[in-house]
Amino acid sequence: MSNRKVDINEEELEDLLNLVNEIHGYDFTNYARASMHRRVFRFMNDAGFHNACDLKAGLLKDKAIFDFFLQRITVNVTEMFRDPEFYKVIRQKVLPVIASYPRIKIWHAGCSSGEEVFSMAILLHEAGLLQRSIIYATDINPYNIEKAKKGILPLDVMKEYVTNYLNAAGESDFASYYTAMYDHAIIRKDLRENIVFSLHNLVTDHVFNEFQLILCRNVMIYFNHELQNRVIRLFHSSLSSFGFLALGIKESLLFSDIKNKFEAVSSQEKIFKRIR
Repeated sequence: MSNRKVDINEEELEDLLNLVNEIHGYDFTNYARASMHRRVFRFMNDAGFHNACDLKAGLLKDKAIFDFFLQRITVNVTEMFRDPEFYKVIRQKVLPVIASYPRIKIWHAGCSSGEEVFSMAILLHEAGLLQRSIIYATDINPYNIEKAKKGILPLDVMKEYVTNYLNAAGESDFASYYTAMYDHAIIRKDLRENIVFSLHNLVTDHVFNEFQLILCRNVMIYFNHELQNRVIRLFHSSLSSFGFLALGIKESLLFSDIKNKFEAVSSQEKIFKRIR
């Protein structure tokens, strides 16, 4: 194994991100720079690139290298019923309101491998709303989308998910929502039928529907303030009147120039309602 030191400075990182945008159409230039630097550095170390010049050459010549790069630098941390109190508030304060719509449309932006999308499907099922709902689950990473479509999760994490589910006021036997097969769990087919998984880039893509609920949790913490504001504007334009926006625990509307167009439904769980 080589002992050569991995190195990339800020100017080289800027050039690299511009190259990725120009050649591959993925714009990471407004992602929080310290976080992006750490992720690119970690990728270089894992993939055996020791300097920015070699990495740029690899990204230009080999699509497989870019696919691996994209997989590693996008955020893929997720779990079912993550932050159980959040799901309690969705169950108690959001679902009863959107139940008044004849057709319910929900957008999971940055869905990763689908665990939180499946959690929402279970909530809708238990509220008797799933059959007239459609969940659009989008992500920038095609690897995540293909994985999520299969509905296959590692069996060894289901015990943790059971605990999350019960803490989120789950109303059924959690094991009834999946089939165990060897070392994997397959989410029940009827829970996945009303989910549309597709690619969507929050940085460059636009409004594609009108939604009663948008969830984008623990994604914008990796954006700078300018990009956060742009994405909040996208969500506002995508929400129906009095539709709901759910962010991650460490995220807020503080840096948005349209924060006065929302009111808090739960400040603690970062759930907001569009009021104009």
